[in-house]
Amino acid sequence: MALLPILCYPDPRLHTVAQPVQLVDARIKTLISDMLETMYDAEGIGLAATQVDVHERLIVMDLSGERNSPLVLINPEITWASQEQQVNDEGCLSVPGIYDGVERSSSIQLKAQDGEGRLRTLDAQGLLAVCIQHEMDHLLGKVFVEYLSPLKRNRIKTKMLKARRETVRA
Repeated sequence: MALLPILCYPDPRLHTVAQPVQLVDARIKTLISDMLETMYDAEGIGLAATQVDVHERLIVMDLSGERNSPLVLINPEITWASQEQQVNDEGCLSVPGIYDGVERSSSIQLKAQDGEGRLRTLDAQGLLAVCIQHEMDHLLGKVFVEYLSPLKRNRIKTKMLKARRETVRA
């Protein structure tokens, strides 16, 4: 297993639309392991392949406090979303240290392949539903800050660029 570098906003590669995974093979299984290790190391609860500069439709998550219940979603597709919306403070490993409210469906249903390539269906509510929608946005080339006002988005972009410059100097 290996830690993968996480792209940081406003890296333009975060806006790449991911392509479907064609085959769940050894390469994909290694990528899943590496993504889980990267997500756990960064203390995140979800990671899309786009965030590690792999533009395939793959998401890993683990909402358990013990970090022992990984969920793998390959080629996920939302088949139903509730009309009921909820606003949650969201953060993102690609936008470290930034949290803001985003409105999303409170319940969803989806179909996806698991880490072995088997097709599964899933009903999700609450934090799981929010996390899935957030990570699926990454697969579409969208970062959560794009739901915010242009003023907030520009402030965040400036902050991220400044942090990157300071890291390079150090």
